[in-house]
Amino acid sequence: MKNKRVTVIGLGNSGLNAALLLKDVGAIAGVTEKGDNERLRKNAAILEGKGIAYELGRHTKDFIKDSDLVIVSPGVEDSSPAVRWADELNLPIISEMELGYRFCKGKIIAVTGTNGKSTVTTLIGKILEDGNKDTVVCGNIGNSLCGEIGRINKDTWVVMEVSSFQLERVSDFKPAIAVILNITDDHMDRYDKFDRYFNEKLRVFKNQDERDVLILNRDAKELDGLQVRAKSGVLYYSRLSRANGSFLRGERIVCAAGPKEEEICAVEDIKLRGLHNIENVIVSVLAGTLAGVKPVSMKETIRNFTGLNHRFQTVSIIDGVEYIDDSKGTTVDSTLRALESCSRPVILIAGGKDKNSDYSIVRDIVKNRVKCLVLIGEAKNRIRGILGGVVETREAATMQEAVELSRAMAKADDLVLLSPMCSSFDMFKDYKERGDMFKRAVLGLRMK
Repeated sequence: MKNKRVTVIGLGNSGLNAALLLKDVGAIAGVTEKGDNERLRKNAAILEGKGIAYELGRHTKDFIKDSDLVIVSPGVEDSSPAVRWADELNLPIISEMELGYRFCKGKIIAVTGTNGKSTVTTLIGKILEDGNKDTVVCGNIGNSLCGEIGRINKDTWVVMEVSSFQLERVSDFKPAIAVILNITDDHMDRYDKFDRYFNEKLRVFKNQDERDVLILNRDAKELDGLQVRAKSGVLYYSRLSRANGSFLRGERIVCAAGPKEEEICAVEDIKLRGLHNIENVIVSVLAGTLAGVKPVSMKETIRNFTGLNHRFQTVSIIDGVEYIDDSKGTTVDSTLRALESCSRPVILIAGGKDKNSDYSIVRDIVKNRVKCLVLIGEAKNRIRGILGGVVETREAATMQEAVELSRAMAKADDLVLLSPMCSSFDMFKDYKERGDMFKRAVLGLRMK
């Protein structure tokens, strides 16, 4: 990269760290960003302090035309004028993650899928860290790979949450261990058809060879047959049947990938709720075993792991009604999984920015487990049109109103579940702010 002119499109966390890495390795970096807000201006000030050129509030063709290479941040779509100009000029384009990979000395565990990525990435990272492995957790989970390169050496395990957006423009990216949890309907506002989204996910293992390992969920039927496309070794995990990697035997999680078959822990050791979280533990212990962590250490980690904020997390129990924050449930399938874990009548708060998802997938489980649907956000009319006929449906203009409406309808032993099936960007900065608003509204009920 030394003395190469490299333009980064996008000045969020990924774009900023890509530009700083480029500067460190001697490239002539520049950043173009169409947005202009306080957060972006702060990032621009960092670039200015490093002597890195940028443009804010616009993209111009002149800014990128002399580039030797273009780096695309994951939030930037192909329809961006800057990307279209780069294509017209036949400039080579790679993703921020690909750039980071080219300078990464460590061994990568890449976790992708539609649901469960953040939990599994975090748990694998904790298992490795508690097992005395030098570990960096990064990627789509919040801190970009480019921003962590300075902490990574040849003995470091780099545990990455990898999204389809990050995989779109990889060329050499090659994890030592690739994990695919599931691939279900999501981001249909970005992809014109499901097959394109599905195939972007598969890039996670396209460069692997016989020295590497691909881990697949045997219970996810959409992943059937992928083993024939892999050049690496393939290990399966399963909650429903025996597998060559890890599986559930009765009430105990067993790993078969080590020198001998080992019982790792019991289901009762898992603090996380829901069948989907049993699956998350099963795959995490398989990755931990491949990285050389001892069973006794993994068991202790699992016993102490309480999960992530905003992921099927109990906020409070008020007058016998349990309020659960699943704001991270941004897909229809994740809400389906959440409802499968509810054994009591549910008042479901859903809605947000529509991703052109197929809400009919949850029709049957809503009919059987949900006593009332409270809808918020831009998607409320579309969700009402698909699900309104099977259950009582109400609408709320704010999260506060949704929580108060839910309380008025709830009886002792009911659950009030925030699991939106949608992204948050119509009403909130992100899913964290949405979950925090839900929590604040719930805890405020105690004051009334």
